[in-house]
Amino acid sequence: MVAKDRSQGRNQLRVGRLVKAHGLKGALKLELYTDNPEGRFTPGAVFTLQVPEASPWHGKEITVREYRVMNGNPVVFFDDVDDRTAAESLVRAILWIDQDEDEVEENAWFDHQLVGLDVVRDETVVGRVVRVDHFPAQDLLIVKAGEQEIMVPFVEAIVPTVDVAGGRVIVTPPSGLFEELPDSEDAQADESTEADDASESR
Repeated sequence: MVAKDRSQGRNQLRVGRLVKAHGLKGALKLELYTDNPEGRFTPGAVFTLQVPEASPWHGKEITVREYRVMNGNPVVFFDDVDDRTAAESLVRAILWIDQDEDEVEENAWFDHQLVGLDVVRDETVVGRVVRVDHFPAQDLLIVKAGEQEIMVPFVEAIVPTVDVAGGRVIVTPPSGLFEELPDSEDAQADESTEADDASESR
């Protein structure tokens, strides 16, 4: 699952991260954030690079020369990246591509589509999405639950359903992520049980 961002007035989709140099001819192994790598990484496709400001690639774009799968791993070659040294300078870079808003990709949404959605757990609204934070490893939905903001990893195991039309996302969080919400109900139940026990002991 991927949250798309809008950068400099453009709709952009994060499609991959460059993990490590591969071989001596400039190839890089990819971590994919797209369900359609063959369609995204076609020769001539241009990506915006997300790298630290100190990187020589900061503020630059890069063009795909070739995409292939080698030993089960997605590998990409870029124009003007011809040796291992150049490839290593791109390790950990995140690749973004311009995308039309009308273009549909499975399990991908724009930030503005997610912000404002109710967050539902066990048929109960437990909060609302207030923003989306993008990090190299994954995206996080920031959920306002009462007075707290809770960071929910935007992965299918925890957010199995996004229903933009219905105005909600369904979450199946691990134990502890929304701990304070059921605790308050449990505390009330415990108090009533203690009160009953006290009245029975009299």
